[in-house]
Amino acid sequence: MLQAFGDVKHKSARVRRRLFDARACTLEGMKSTNGVPRRLLLRLSAAAGLLVLVGGGACRAQTPATNAPVEAKGGEISTPPARGLPEHDPNDPATAVGIHGAVASAEAHASEAGLEILKRGGNAVDAAIATAFALAVTHPSAGNLGGGGFMVVRTAKGEILAIDYREIAPHAASRDMYLDAKGEVTRGSLDGPRAAGIPGTVAGLQMAHERFGSLPWADLVAPAIRLAAEGHTLDSFHADDLAGAVAKMDKLGFKATADLYRGSGGALLVTGDLWKQPELAASLRVVAEDPRAFYAGPFAAKMVAGVRSGGGIWSEDDLRGYRAIAREPIVFPYRGHEIITMPPPSAGGIVMRQILAASEILGIDRYPWHSVDEVHLYVEAARRTYADRNILLGDPAFVTIPVAQLLEPSYVAGRMKDVDLKHATPSSQVGAGLPPPKESMQTTHFSVVDDAGNAVSNTYTLNTSFGAKFAIPGTGILLNNEMDDFAVKPGSPNAYGLVQGEANRSEAGKRMLSSMTPTIITKDGKVRAVVGTPGGSTITTTVTQIVRALLDYGQTIDAAVKAPRLHHQWLPDRIMAEPTADPALLDGLRARGHEIMVLGQGGWSTIGHANCIEVDPKTGGYRAVADVARDGGKAVAY
Repeated sequence: MLQAFGDVKHKSARVRRRLFDARACTLEGMKSTNGVPRRLLLRLSAAAGLLVLVGGGACRAQTPATNAPVEAKGGEISTPPARGLPEHDPNDPATAVGIHGAVASAEAHASEAGLEILKRGGNAVDAAIATAFALAVTHPSAGNLGGGGFMVVRTAKGEILAIDYREIAPHAASRDMYLDAKGEVTRGSLDGPRAAGIPGTVAGLQMAHERFGSLPWADLVAPAIRLAAEGHTLDSFHADDLAGAVAKMDKLGFKATADLYRGSGGALLVTGDLWKQPELAASLRVVAEDPRAFYAGPFAAKMVAGVRSGGGIWSEDDLRGYRAIAREPIVFPYRGHEIITMPPPSAGGIVMRQILAASEILGIDRYPWHSVDEVHLYVEAARRTYADRNILLGDPAFVTIPVAQLLEPSYVAGRMKDVDLKHATPSSQVGAGLPPPKESMQTTHFSVVDDAGNAVSNTYTLNTSFGAKFAIPGTGILLNNEMDDFAVKPGSPNAYGLVQGEANRSEAGKRMLSSMTPTIITKDGKVRAVVGTPGGSTITTTVTQIVRALLDYGQTIDAAVKAPRLHHQWLPDRIMAEPTADPALLDGLRARGHEIMVLGQGGWSTIGHANCIEVDPKTGGYRAVADVARDGGKAVAY
């Protein structure tokens, strides 16, 4: 069914809520802005066959003429379901349990900010917005105002929405803008303002609030303002992150930006230090007063001037024209559950669907969890589905994607016909196509559920750690370097040996492809789990492994998150394994012809950073887990 999304003003005794409605928006009564009529752009995506609203909330249905009550869709529910506390180890710092709500994120203060909003009566979307803004302060390697991402929402009433607030290329972007006179790739797509796409985070969070929010917008930004203005205490993970970032910024000559991440007197910040960010606090106050000020007006003009002063190519028209997009999520059944996940421009939802369909077709769950047989078949499925990802290299507004075919189980069954239980299939025999697009491991994911049963799964990023390593002067806002996610030189290997094609080349106004896979699982019409992770091309396999641990093997969410991870992406033809993987398992896989690369030898040693929540099937209570052992974070619940 084609849907357009609007919102209807609704008053209650407690708060003002917004309606997420499947009725057509009306243009009647829409006002102009600065004398220019607002325009609603309805785009029928040839890629997914979906009607998409582009306008960041510009279309609003009229208030009903009658006084009949309008049911709020922000997640309000008269009687929360009865719940009990799930079993858990009270000495486990990674896990929290509760009966009213939970938040799991990459940083403790940000998780607490989300929980604060839940305790004040806010819903899951309110808490997600507060968590996102707080992460921009406390987890600056990936939390952001200057980046973008994806959010999947499911209300207690069953409404679902995917919000695409991915960055877009500025209008001055061109195909060969990062090549030198000899046609060779430069560092321009990675370092400095020229690497930055037009950020979508503020617009995406604004859209979420317009559709589902309950508490006033300014109240949701307030915890982040407090953390930036009054400071927060650094843990060891983030102190190390800041030290590494400062060294890179100094090397690039971005001293003014590096100084933002130093302590008083220019010393490096260390664990336990109180870190204040007055410039970022001032920027957050502007956003708290009016999120549109980020995209139009004096503050937006200040950002553009700061970007251009460093060699960037933003314009005020670029910011003014940015819109988050409301998309219909990919939804499919799996073992008596419903999986709700992100459509293109994320490749993750389609790839996860294919791997899970392959799991059923091959009967992988017949074999013990993390046995040689189970992992071997899982890798063979991943090998074949990742070979298909070349089809997805592009923004669905620019590239035709055969979504229906790729999601069809019969298509997946055909791809699995030549799987050999005892021998690895060389990737050279699996099919042609391009390897997955390059993406940094430095993304971040958080999950939120509330008392009513609303759920939010959100993944957002600056691309590489600390993005472009450049903060807009006077704002404290760190820029993304997402332009590097385009094919900088189509048809040629990049620095990582990956080749991207013309479909993902840089074009004005285009969104770059992503693997981010925020996901919600439901059972019998109620939320079962909220899942997601950072990790570049490993994102989808990490999410899929957690989903399979839950649904195929009955593991709790904390056990699923803590389990060793493996990854295969067709090319290069090898399994990446965390060092915690069982040596006997790896030997068994080698015996079947798999090449194994154990991580941790001179580089990163873990895969992903999954901060997830489940509804315990026995008690109905919430069990939240932060992936603490891999990269810190905190789960909170009450």
